[in-house]
Amino acid sequence: MTAADDWRAALAAWAIPEEILAQAPESPWIHPPALFGVPERIADSPSHARAREALGDEASVVDVGCGGGVAAMALVPPARRLTGVDHQAAMLEMFARNARERGVAVDTLEGDWPDVADRAPVGDVVTCHHVVYNVSDVVPFLRALGAHARRRVVVEMPTRHPLAPMSDAWRHFWGLERPEGPTPDDLVTVLSEMGVDAHLEVFESSATRTVDPDQAVAFTRVRLCLPASRDDEVRHFLADHPAPATRSLATLWWDRVSEVGEGTAPHPAVIGARYP
Repeated sequence: MTAADDWRAALAAWAIPEEILAQAPESPWIHPPALFGVPERIADSPSHARAREALGDEASVVDVGCGGGVAAMALVPPARRLTGVDHQAAMLEMFARNARERGVAVDTLEGDWPDVADRAPVGDVVTCHHVVYNVSDVVPFLRALGAHARRRVVVEMPTRHPLAPMSDAWRHFWGLERPEGPTPDDLVTVLSEMGVDAHLEVFESSATRTVDPDQAVAFTRVRLCLPASRDDEVRHFLADHPAPATRSLATLWWDRVSEVGEGTAPHPAVIGARYP
């Protein structure tokens, strides 16, 4: 078993049992655009700092799984050209609008990474925030990130699976125990087996994103495969289990290598992470 096999198996353990999924009124795998907006003031973080220090004047950023574009917009300036990649058109519309409001050049690419990677440009920095827990076949995904970075790749991810905060809800409504892994350390091991020397920084971030209470109930109910008739139960559960004020996040970053996946050393000329 390789580290990539372990990663795939750990993600597979999060699958919703078929008997629950079969009766769900709608797909629980939702990524509501309302959760991916860009705040007026983007708080700085190790992820933004690691990306920014690899950018020069007139720099370009490719943001994979961009959502509204927090990862990329935090880099303006010095970034002057942004490319957003996402499989949802609504996310790309938000990304383009946010970039235009900041006066930078913007391109968008709709589709799944790495399926559309051959149509993506190379950027000075590639960012990928809150995406990797969605990626079972992670080696080609990571390899394509590296192939599109002229200087650095920066991945941000929670230190626990993004569905882990819902484990109590699954236990309450379904009597279902949820797994724990994988972790950022597991991804570092995957990268190591690919020949990539990745750095890991863990930090605490304020959970500042606010969601309308009715939307929170609806999002939670859909993700729990429950019908709308259970909204009041979900509302009471959320009131008794408020979201924490902070969350633990990890920044993984590595500098460009000649051929990601072939054990090569970092390029000597360079400096040196969807769920919301």
